[in-house]
Amino acid sequence: MKERLREVDANLLLSLHALLEERNLTHAGERMTMSQSAMSSALTRLRRHFGDELLVRSGRGFDLSPLAERLRPAVAEAVDAAEALLGTQREFDAASSTRRFGVSMSEYAMTVLAEPLIRLMAERAPGCSVALDTLDAHGAQLETQLLRRDLIIGPLGYDFPGQTQPIFTDHLVCIVARGNPRLSGGALSLDDLAAMPHAVAAFTAAGEQKRPLEIELEQRGLGDRTVLVQVTSLLTLPFAVGGTEMCAFVPSRLARRCLAILDLVIAETPLTPVGIIEAAHWQAGRDKDSGVAWLRKLLYDVAVAVEDED
Repeated sequence: MKERLREVDANLLLSLHALLEERNLTHAGERMTMSQSAMSSALTRLRRHFGDELLVRSGRGFDLSPLAERLRPAVAEAVDAAEALLGTQREFDAASSTRRFGVSMSEYAMTVLAEPLIRLMAERAPGCSVALDTLDAHGAQLETQLLRRDLIIGPLGYDFPGQTQPIFTDHLVCIVARGNPRLSGGALSLDDLAAMPHAVAAFTAAGEQKRPLEIELEQRGLGDRTVLVQVTSLLTLPFAVGGTEMCAFVPSRLARRCLAILDLVIAETPLTPVGIIEAAHWQAGRDKDSGVAWLRKLLYDVAVAVEDED
């Protein structure tokens, strides 16, 4: 075993870690500050060492092989242990760093945070960049996504894995078309909500867990309301409601952006306001990553500015 270990370049461990987390040669190379050809060469050596493909082509991207899936947690632990032992974790310097952060967000959080986050990052860390993608809606994939990203941002209350830091708050409001015949003085009664059709967005990451809005509706006797339209994206709900007799409950910041465009109004209801909290989540192993700590602080500053705008 020792003889075989001597044959392996220790730097390949870091390359393997990047490849298993990013599942992308270009992104792994950027993370390691290596060219794509150099990362491709490292992958070839790793494949030869393990006698396994590790990354398997799937459409335009790659999936992990069964062996790679088994290796991933052990490799992450080994890298953390090596950094703790050798002290290789360098302090993040925002002024000089060229790091490319990876962040996954709920679609709603992206509408609130993406623009101010990118703008503030350009001011404080001009050499850095951020790769944004949407939060995987399927709960079974969240842990995998957490391993591959510096942060994921999604709602609190659904047992997301990892460490947690609240980012910003909002509350749900009821939107309807401006000419909805059930509107009376800008309000809807419980009877109105029971009689009219609803549009809802699925949130599969919640699993079987009931969302706060569903609990409130059930407590008010509206658990069997008519759901006429179900969409997969929260952002499409206002578009589904526009020009119809349906209602939908969406975050207030999203609602305000859509009112004029889609000729919608926010209707007052007898329901107790339902609050939501969007939070950052990260793998416990990233606690010692000074760059991720800096990014969390940047998000905090962005969130303060967002809250001050309300």
